[in-house]
Amino acid sequence: MLILFPLQTIGIKVLLWLLSFVFSLDHATWDDKVINGLTFIEEHVLQAPLFFMTLMRYVTPTLDTLFMDSLRWVDTTYLEKHKHDEDPSRLRAMYYPNLRQYSVKDGSTNSSSTAEALSMFVYRFARKGAISLAVFALSYLPYVGRFVLPAASFYTFNKAVGLGPAAIIFGTGVVLPRRYLVIFLQSYFASRSLMRELLEPYFARIHFTKEEKKKWFRSREGLLFGFGIGFYILLRVPLLGVLIYGIAEASTAYLITKVSDPPPPPSQSKEFTASQIEWKNKAKFLSLPLANIDALNKEPPPYQETDPYPRG
Repeated sequence: MLILFPLQTIGIKVLLWLLSFVFSLDHATWDDKVINGLTFIEEHVLQAPLFFMTLMRYVTPTLDTLFMDSLRWVDTTYLEKHKHDEDPSRLRAMYYPNLRQYSVKDGSTNSSSTAEALSMFVYRFARKGAISLAVFALSYLPYVGRFVLPAASFYTFNKAVGLGPAAIIFGTGVVLPRRYLVIFLQSYFASRSLMRELLEPYFARIHFTKEEKKKWFRSREGLLFGFGIGFYILLRVPLLGVLIYGIAEASTAYLITKVSDPPPPPSQSKEFTASQIEWKNKAKFLSLPLANIDALNKEPPPYQETDPYPRG
């Protein structure tokens, strides 16, 4: 039902267009209010544009290939940057050669079935959409409705940032118009969903349990939120959203080299996943000057179509 909401919205718009030939709607405003309300629910409450963009991962392997190709380029660039280092033993290990050897399974179900992964993805979005729609509907209740969205914001951010900031958000939410509070709250949830999908090529190979994965995200949640919210805002740019999504996926390959260690061969994967739950170089990474985080040579090596790490 929720997944078909955009189609239902189009159907209602077509119906109103047909009615305009029978009844004069030139001086009516109710039709515009209906269309604007449905569009707002579709884009901000249900996050339909994000759903359809992330759905493409389960239709074509292009995004997974883009992640791996970008990771290969990151490794190649790193080696080129440090080719004149006096002590090669101090260089980090590569990410791409070992990661490409892992079997690809869905990061949530650990299943290689595309149908099962797709059904789980649709279930996750439908569940979030149903909750969002229910909260949005409750905000129209008389007397208590104005406190529903602020209370939802407080509950959400109390776990993420603590009691003090959550209380400030609650107080601000009471006086903010409903529309802006919905956009604020849903942008937070959408950025988290986006980050989860962008990291799927990594988790499809490095198989964490559900609890381990939750701890992995919690250890890095500040950086991941900043990364996700930035790209989520860019995704909303008309016509450029799909292009930005590809750039976000490629950028995630670089991000993974900063928040995790190089993976070992698949035979050592169990020990590796346990060691990655906590972000070990967090303090070191966050203390680096911004200019040194991603400084590359002026002329980085060109992308190679031929894999420099062919399977043996």
